[in-house]
Amino acid sequence: AFYKRALRKNGVRVVSATEAISVGPDGILLESLLEGVAEYYSAELAEKTIRGMTDNALACKSNGSIPLGYITDQDKHFQIDPLYAPIIVEIFQKYIDGYTMKEIVDDLQARGIRNRKGAVISENVVSNILRNRRYLGEYRFRDTVIPNGIPTIVPEELFDRVQEKIEKNKK
Repeated sequence: AFYKRALRKNGVRVVSATEAISVGPDGILLESLLEGVAEYYSAELAEKTIRGMTDNALACKSNGSIPLGYITDQDKHFQIDPLYAPIIVEIFQKYIDGYTMKEIVDDLQARGIRNRKGAVISENVVSNILRNRRYLGEYRFRDTVIPNGIPTIVPEELFDRVQEKIEKNKK
């Protein structure tokens, strides 16, 4: 609304192609009303979206992107992807065995392993995989955390060892 008023003050008038808004004081009132209704609709839609996503989270259903190693069933529940889950475990194991993230990426690329969309798996992706608590079976959405909410791919002992090594390598 401020932007539109500033435009009007500088001699520029905002015109709507869908509503006939007069130039006078009643037009200002109508324009403000239409802006208010649009803002209300947007805020209400955001609330409904978050509510739906929270309901999904409480049921441990997918709310968007699906990490490599998982697929979803028709009800949007996470299932282990038989093709990629062993690769996820292998990435964790190689990191513990002393491979650098670059060496892991080079190995995956040499073997022609790509993500589901066909893109090359980068060091960033490997770094995110190694830190992703979903592989422990932890479901997380905003403030909702549900241990064992999804199938576990990486054993807790291996995950914890990797986290310790990541911390050690930071220093």
